[in-house]
Amino acid sequence: MMQNIWIMLAERRGFFAKLLLEHLEISLVAILTAILLGGIAGILISEYDRAAKPTLGVIGFLYTIPSISMLGFLIPFSGVGNVTAVIALTIYALLPMVRATHTGITNVDAGILEASRGMGSTRFQMLYKIKLPLAMPVIMSGIRNMVTMTIALAGIASFIGAGGLGVAIYRGITTNNAAMTMAGSLLIAILALAVDFILGIVEKSMQRTGAKAKKKNGAVKMTAGLLCIVLIAAGLADYNKKETIQIATKPMTEQYILGEMLHILIEQDTDLEAEVTQGVGGGTSNIQPAMEKGEFDIYPEYTGTGWNMVLKEEGLYTEDMFDEMEKEYKEKYEMQWEGMYGFNNTYGLAVRKEVADEYDLKTCSDLQEVAEQLTFGAEYDFFEREDGYDALCEAYGFRFGNTMDMDIGLKYQAVNQGRIDAMIIFTTDGQLSTSDVTVLKDDRKFYPSYLCGNVVRSEVVKDHPELLEVLEKVTGILTDARMSELNNKVEAQGMEPKEVAEQFLEDAGLLR
Repeated sequence: MMQNIWIMLAERRGFFAKLLLEHLEISLVAILTAILLGGIAGILISEYDRAAKPTLGVIGFLYTIPSISMLGFLIPFSGVGNVTAVIALTIYALLPMVRATHTGITNVDAGILEASRGMGSTRFQMLYKIKLPLAMPVIMSGIRNMVTMTIALAGIASFIGAGGLGVAIYRGITTNNAAMTMAGSLLIAILALAVDFILGIVEKSMQRTGAKAKKKNGAVKMTAGLLCIVLIAAGLADYNKKETIQIATKPMTEQYILGEMLHILIEQDTDLEAEVTQGVGGGTSNIQPAMEKGEFDIYPEYTGTGWNMVLKEEGLYTEDMFDEMEKEYKEKYEMQWEGMYGFNNTYGLAVRKEVADEYDLKTCSDLQEVAEQLTFGAEYDFFEREDGYDALCEAYGFRFGNTMDMDIGLKYQAVNQGRIDAMIIFTTDGQLSTSDVTVLKDDRKFYPSYLCGNVVRSEVVKDHPELLEVLEKVTGILTDARMSELNNKVEAQGMEPKEVAEQFLEDAGLLR
């Protein structure tokens, strides 16, 4: 495994270097904001003791909120991406900063303060010249703990489409690439330790006295300041790209491949730049609101999902409803469907082969007698969809004994390990052919059609009509079997989505 990690880091150093820089930028902004706000709050509650208990209580309560819940709460207000990630990280970083500042200041020797007061020092002078310098070792200890925690926690930013090393972790899980997952995790750990080491040097330098020490301290502070400015400037530069088409994808292997195809073709056939936000957690539930806000311009979507989950229409979707769905998209969201790829990635219900053999299961209806003895697994949003778990159980008249929520990339591992007995699959899953499962017949035709196409903001098409020519090129280029084959190249053969996309486009004669 370690050899595979080193090979991946060497071969894809550009990819990991970019993620590392993004991770530093997100963490740095959150850390500096927390130091500023937390430091001010800690000073205020130290000077006004009555405010200490309620302030620490509120911040402590926010600290206990699970990070996924915090991100979900913030998305409706600040959308997906880096802004929401920074806000969430700042909130979690506040408690150690406020607590360290408050503890350090309130534990300053009362005798020293009394002597200073007797010599005529003002309240501000006592704070600036006595309390803060004496409290600095405790404050620095709090900062070091906060920084390590923030860098580690920043990995979750990828769940909402932000950058950073969490992208490698999440993509590795989704595409069954353990080396990528471990490489991302290892780099986060190294980064956290490296920053903590640097802060340790800064802390020791601040404790030195004398003219030479002051000179060194000034150099250290100036270097740190310049580093912060460079990193922030590099981050701001990314947001000033002109005429950039923002592509979003769901956390699925085939979506990674489709996103890379769009990226390649847009930059090849137009004068536009394209940027792909891979694997937005929550899929449609987070991408669609971001599309409405203009944070994304285009993403691959499925017709049945658009009908039931976006338009909130009830009943089974069939492709003769496409014109009606497209009309509603234009009227409600000013979006349109372009570039229908040609494959239908509908749902299916699969059980472990030994379970199917034991109970002679061939159709979904056969589960009625045994479902209560089985454990069912699916991705998070399947349990909340209009056409998801409850609708499936109602249609077939069964209810599983246990259910397990999991990331979409872990289902096949779970079923192969016997952790779950049944699961929802997609008909283009790359791992389907290599897993020991039996796909049950949908004898009541519960699953709607899920033809894949691109949802595009109409404003973007109006401003850049050349995009329609690009999307016309991908129309009808994929079948179910071909998409499954491409997915398997990533999930089983270890190829990168970009490599698979380029190879396919070249074979299709779409690359120049």
